Amino acid sequence: MITPENAENAQNTVTTDMLAAFSNAWNRHDLPALMRFMHADCVFETAAGPEAWGARHTGHKAVGKAFASAWAAFPDAQWRNGRHLVMGERGMSEWTFTGTAADGTRSESDGVDLFTFKDGKILVKNVFRKARSMLPAASSAT
Repeated sequence: MITPENAENAQNTVTTDMLAAFSNAWNRHDLPALMRFMHADCVFETAAGPEAWGARHTGHKAVGKAFASAWAAFPDAQWRNGRHLVMGERGMSEWTFTGTAADGTRSESDGVDLFTFKDGKILVKNVFRKARSMLPAASSAT
């Protein structure tokens, strides 16, 4: 099984096990582990932003900062029901995102990451997520 620790020494072929380990690192909010899966020349294209591609972040420092912003916006963020596919130098992960914002409103929407791989690592992570209105804050029992 590919883990963040052995990803660098793995064969230069990405597998669905590697994408599952990448997804698990997201759910642990483990930025160092995530960045070990990313190529030195990595690019992250977000689901939202001012351009047709959303917002584009290039290089380890910028990509890491953008990844961490997901947890800042949704401290309990999770990407559930992961399904992964690898086709040579391309890949895909489907998931359901859940998270609670600081104001208590909740997000739950399906999404997909499209990947491009290079040298056994993720070169490009391009995310698409359903545009769904925020859900009301969970009511607390009194």
